Amino acid sequence: MARSDLLLSLVRAGAKGDQATFRKAIEALVVEERAKQHHILADRLAAHLAQNGTPPSAPVSGLPRNGHAVEFFYELEPRRRLQDLILPAVVESACKELMEEQNRSDLLRAHNLEPRNRVLLAGPPGNGKTSLAEALATELAVPLLVVRYEGVIASYLGETAVRLAKLFDQVRPRRCVLFLDEFDVVGKERGDIHETGEIKRVVSSLLLQVDALPSHVVVVTATNHPELLDRAVWRRFQLRLNLPHPTPAQAEEWFKRFERRLGKPMGPSPATVAKKLAGLSFSELEQFGLDVQRRYVLALPEGNIARIVGERLAQWEKRFSLAGRKKERSRHA
Repeated sequence: MARSDLLLSLVRAGAKGDQATFRKAIEALVVEERAKQHHILADRLAAHLAQNGTPPSAPVSGLPRNGHAVEFFYELEPRRRLQDLILPAVVESACKELMEEQNRSDLLRAHNLEPRNRVLLAGPPGNGKTSLAEALATELAVPLLVVRYEGVIASYLGETAVRLAKLFDQVRPRRCVLFLDEFDVVGKERGDIHETGEIKRVVSSLLLQVDALPSHVVVVTATNHPELLDRAVWRRFQLRLNLPHPTPAQAEEWFKRFERRLGKPMGPSPATVAKKLAGLSFSELEQFGLDVQRRYVLALPEGNIARIVGERLAQWEKRFSLAGRKKERSRHA
């Protein structure tokens, strides 16, 4: 049985001739019926949308999985959990609230409210923006759709905006997390005098499409350069979260978890290792851990983990010290 609020929306939209609201209600019904495994009814509803100029969405089971690409996005099966990530407390709390709102959306709608569904992640590269988008999809038990900019960005005037519209038409009928990495590529400041009129049209089109997304599509955007984003972009997102470099306590926690994965002490304490690698991103800490694991496996059965960690630390400290000096020289050149 379809939700009463959707049926009422259909009746009201039909009585008023409100095509946009009518289409949204039908799209939400398609999502709900597919979730109930009522694929025949869902396909018939989608076909009716197609007759009115909106292409029917493919059934969930019919889209490529495990990173295969369709025209405008990759569909991935998310595996990373929120508990796998080390997040600032305010970010973790905000994400849990978002998940609760999405999972209890029926209660919110009974009070004429919609769950939040638009998230903007900012921060330096390598600190968990993509991982957090994946974790949200895992916790919500929905697919992760990663936008393919090579499929969206076109060289012909006006074509990018058309492709963006097609992208959003494809995802709108589905429960999913839609992830746009490097969001500044399509969300640049329209007041930039160096940008063409084309990028301004793209940004305007993008903002309209984001506004029109139903709440069952959680759109997560990420940028390493928040200063480049158009000011109107910021207003579209109900959650604006910053993911900075790990604090000393977070880096120490990361190495405690790494020790548990190893199943043995590293030799130097997690606090000592975190201190020596201060300033690295979570991604770089992960690479250090993999470096240690590779050398340990190759040294078996005589592998000495404490010696290997010490050697890797010396090498990484030297590597990043050299990189820092090189950057300092180029800055003063």
